[in-house]
Amino acid sequence: MAGLLACGSPASEGAATTHREVEPPKVATTREATTAAAPATSAESEASAPPRPPLGVGPLHHQEPTPWPDPPRWLAVGGGATPEFNQVSIEQDLLLAQEVFGDGGALLFAGGPGSHGVQVEDAVPRGDPLVATLAELFAPRGGRTATYRPTLTNPSSSATRGGVLEAVKLAVAEPGPPLLVYLAGHGERGDPPRDGGLSLWGQTTLRVAELAEVLDAGRRPAQVVATSCFSGAFAELVFARADSEAGPAKPLRCGLFAATAEREASGCDPNPDRAAQEGYSLHFLNALRGRGRGGEALPTAELDLDGDGQISLLEAHARARIAGEGIDVPTTTSERWLRATAPRRGNSRTAALPEEDAVIARLSAALGYVGREGEVESDFDNVLKDMSEAYARLDAASGREDTAYRAAAAELLARFPVLDDPWHPDFAPTLAAHRVDIADLLADSVQYAEFRAAQAEVATAQAEVAELLARSAKLERLVRARENRTLAGRLKARGGAAWARFEALLACERGRP
Repeated sequence: MAGLLACGSPASEGAATTHREVEPPKVATTREATTAAAPATSAESEASAPPRPPLGVGPLHHQEPTPWPDPPRWLAVGGGATPEFNQVSIEQDLLLAQEVFGDGGALLFAGGPGSHGVQVEDAVPRGDPLVATLAELFAPRGGRTATYRPTLTNPSSSATRGGVLEAVKLAVAEPGPPLLVYLAGHGERGDPPRDGGLSLWGQTTLRVAELAEVLDAGRRPAQVVATSCFSGAFAELVFARADSEAGPAKPLRCGLFAATAEREASGCDPNPDRAAQEGYSLHFLNALRGRGRGGEALPTAELDLDGDGQISLLEAHARARIAGEGIDVPTTTSERWLRATAPRRGNSRTAALPEEDAVIARLSAALGYVGREGEVESDFDNVLKDMSEAYARLDAASGREDTAYRAAAAELLARFPVLDDPWHPDFAPTLAAHRVDIADLLADSVQYAEFRAAQAEVATAQAEVAELLARSAKLERLVRARENRTLAGRLKARGGAAWARFEALLACERGRP
């Protein structure tokens, strides 16, 4: 299930249930948590520098930053807010993006040139086992079983909110062909979606509305590809100010996204084995170079859906919708526009949508709906009901885990008051003097045994949710593709400016990187 690790930000996934400030359960086979505070959202709260000239390199690092193209043809942005969320798969995706997009671009990655903070899974247990047990009880967080290494990228700059916004501002300042902006990492859910965004280095956040403001002021169209959880929030860029009440954006901008604004996405894996990973980026980027997720060559007809001899962004996006085995439900700006402007009933005219036709045909065959298309929506509704019940069981199990934690912690702290604070000056002496007593207490404690049992119950509930999310994802992709074709037919029958904008969005999404 490693490939179903979700690429969401801890700040976006709910409040903590205990004073440990742990992250609620995600779609994974192990419980991940963090003690970090929510990422800052204001310019005053971050220390960032404009990306030109590139940020300096510290005295212990000798990597020279890549020069900035003027103007850049593409910008690739990504990395975690802290090393804990800077999994190696994000770096790998960005390296692949550089290869696919070619010359003329700039990479903004995590801490920047010479940074040492890429998280890689370590299969060999290290450290003091008793300390690890105490840490899991009092302060669980991800990354403790991982190692960290310097980045293999050679970025032009770090990926902070301020740096990214300044880079985009400079890139769209003058007229030109569309700027491709590729965003990879952990997403933050927004309510409304324009308040969502991408979690960036230094615990900063690139908000959808902020990116819209910069693009609104520019003179160049843009294509935005975002691969994180809740990345469909960036579909709001189809509107001026990312506000559906403000009308279509000018200059034109379009985008393709790994997930809807409400759903998590697969990815962000500390395992460097690409064969063990799953996610939108692997399918999308490899499709652009005529390959499957594993790098194997594919027949041209399998990817070139309109037969023009080239593979467009939208065709690569369709490939991810068809072939993805994770929890992704990809979407686009043209889908968002349809749902904002297409009539809910009325006349229809056939619209040429080869990408939607391919998704419908291939997913229907893969899921066994050929000849019984009318059952798709009802089956999807049933899976959603199952998911709701599974989430309720997960919530209940998490509550029992929290209660069990409090009892186990109270028993241990009653005898050893500083064991929940490894920074306390008495922690190391206490551990050294009472190792046997502490280990014996944990071994004999009914409360601690109940805590461990509750952890196992949560893990079982998480696995059930993960399975249902993956099952529902393919069904939802098929349901949405059918809706897209229906809505496009009605919008074409109505015609006018809304249909013209939809065609312009499709043309933008069908561009090449």
